Amino acid sequence: MGEKQPWKLHQKKPRTRGRTKEVPMRVYWGFNLLQTQHNSCFECCIKCLGGVPYASLVATILCFSGVALFCGCGHVALTGTVTILETHFSKVTSDHAMLTDVVQLMQYVIYGVASFFFLYGIILLAEGFYTTSAVKELHSEFKTTICGRCISGMFVFLTYILGVAWLGVFGFSAVPVFLFYNMWSTCAAMRSPMANLTDIDSICVDVRQYGIIPWNATPGKACGTTLGDICNTSEFYLSYHLYIVACAGAGATVIALLIYMMATTYNFAVLKFKSREDCCTKF
Repeated sequence: MGEKQPWKLHQKKPRTRGRTKEVPMRVYWGFNLLQTQHNSCFECCIKCLGGVPYASLVATILCFSGVALFCGCGHVALTGTVTILETHFSKVTSDHAMLTDVVQLMQYVIYGVASFFFLYGIILLAEGFYTTSAVKELHSEFKTTICGRCISGMFVFLTYILGVAWLGVFGFSAVPVFLFYNMWSTCAAMRSPMANLTDIDSICVDVRQYGIIPWNATPGKACGTTLGDICNTSEFYLSYHLYIVACAGAGATVIALLIYMMATTYNFAVLKFKSREDCCTKF
């Protein structure tokens, strides 16, 4: 009677409405599976972020912002400057015809500069991804070619040339800021209490001395209340502040190119060194 019958060994247990003991085990294994998938996705994200050239990314954002500010604000400021000169300093068209042509040429150059640096920034960012991945994957059998190293060296040289050129652009963009600041400070001196004790008409600004318009241009200068009216115009106020922003944008572009120079030089040196030695470093 105490022995189990054979037919009872194969008898299925009746189902109950409550949970069986197998359910917690299934939940446990499901939790482990989700946790494993989460860890693998996290490790994959960390691995992808490790290959991002952060220096080149920051330089690209700074370069785009600086070039956009310089080109956009400079274009509008040049238009406002021509309007001020035509209205108040050079009323004869032939006197400022050359200046108008130069301004139009500079505006076309601005279009070209904006387009060039948009493409060049993207290329440098792509080159940063390439060199970073190349340096990282040298642990395996991945090797850079001579052509790839030559292209990296070409970008180093070109970035150095552009950096020196933009230093000149930054200095050139400070010239109109200086001229407008002199005019603004003269207008501020006219409004000071000390200016009321003297003849206001003796306070003048002559733009002919800066070489913007020829010496035979009429009237060529603005004095007294005429000068005050010029300083109160929206063209003067807008152009002055736009020149300041354009100068700041040129400075930001110079900083971006300096970061590019450091990044490209370091990456080129590492790739050249990696082609000979089996060391590990990454920018």
